[in-house]
Amino acid sequence: MLKKILIGGAGGAPSEGVINSLLLSEKKETIIGIGSEPTDLVLSNAQRKYYIPYANSPDYKDVLIKIIKKEKPDFIHFQNDLEIYHASFLRNYIHELGVKTFMPEHDVIDICVHKYKSYLRFKSAGITVPENLMIQNENDLQKAFKKLSDKDGNIWLRSASIGGGGKGSIPTNDFELARGWINRNNGWGDFVAAEMLTADTITWLSIWYEGELVVAQTRKRTGWVHGNRSASGITGVTKVGETCSDILVDEIAIKSIKAVSDKPHGIFGVDLTYNKDGIPNPTEINISRFFTTILFFTQAGLNMPVLFKDLALYNEYPKLNKKINPLKDGLLWLRGMDSKPRLMTRKEIKQEVITF
Repeated sequence: MLKKILIGGAGGAPSEGVINSLLLSEKKETIIGIGSEPTDLVLSNAQRKYYIPYANSPDYKDVLIKIIKKEKPDFIHFQNDLEIYHASFLRNYIHELGVKTFMPEHDVIDICVHKYKSYLRFKSAGITVPENLMIQNENDLQKAFKKLSDKDGNIWLRSASIGGGGKGSIPTNDFELARGWINRNNGWGDFVAAEMLTADTITWLSIWYEGELVVAQTRKRTGWVHGNRSASGITGVTKVGETCSDILVDEIAIKSIKAVSDKPHGIFGVDLTYNKDGIPNPTEINISRFFTTILFFTQAGLNMPVLFKDLALYNEYPKLNKKINPLKDGLLWLRGMDSKPRLMTRKEIKQEVITF
């Protein structure tokens, strides 16, 4: 009998990359989607789809358990921070119903979804990070401008609470604008000010099993989809991704993961941004979820969602030539609104695009 896999956030881009990767599995499990946005959910490629309230709703637990009792899935996986955080509290109920999960301990999830907590762990471990200050009031904001400003007077503001896509982020050298931005976002006691880094970012996505690294792959990005429509220039939606490898990134990413967990288990995606000295600084760990462009790696020959579920469901370890960066460097993943993504190289782009 085919096993069933339940995927949260179905219809949203982060989950669809996972679903489409799982549908390529030779084991042909049934993929069931749950989601809180019906207009997203109907676009999902999941084979069956269920509406569920948002994870912070009081009805979420009851509806999730009803779906589990009806479908009797073998494995469940979530793909956004809010649901990961709240579903993590329910893992004992989920396990009692015979459903497997592959998640880090809740304390690790809590540290990673709250970015200031992550920052404190990174700093304590001696990792190079931009100085951060929690902004409780206007005095803290004034201190941030005095202490953290770059040569142009800029600081970086962002929300430290649960949420991705550069939630609440904005660079500014204007105190009044910063104060107004925090007011608008009801951010006193939540926002963090940080030293400015460069625009160069890189991500180290990895799967761990009870403290052992299973596989990791590095990807850098060159721009964000609709970045020019965001106050910070960051949308969390990669426009062009590129496979790459760098021993320094590997070392810092692993050290960052070990800073938040003594025995890593599950998915750890370390986001790093380079400082002016060319050192990658960890800015957050996307915990227990694959990034939105995971189909990039799948199409390039590294199907991490399948490796992940095979390990969770069947205790099957992957047979890889390399654990770290098994994909060749220089593969590009090109994305745009309402356009099918393409896996290409720069040489192939030059061959297809006519220039004079």
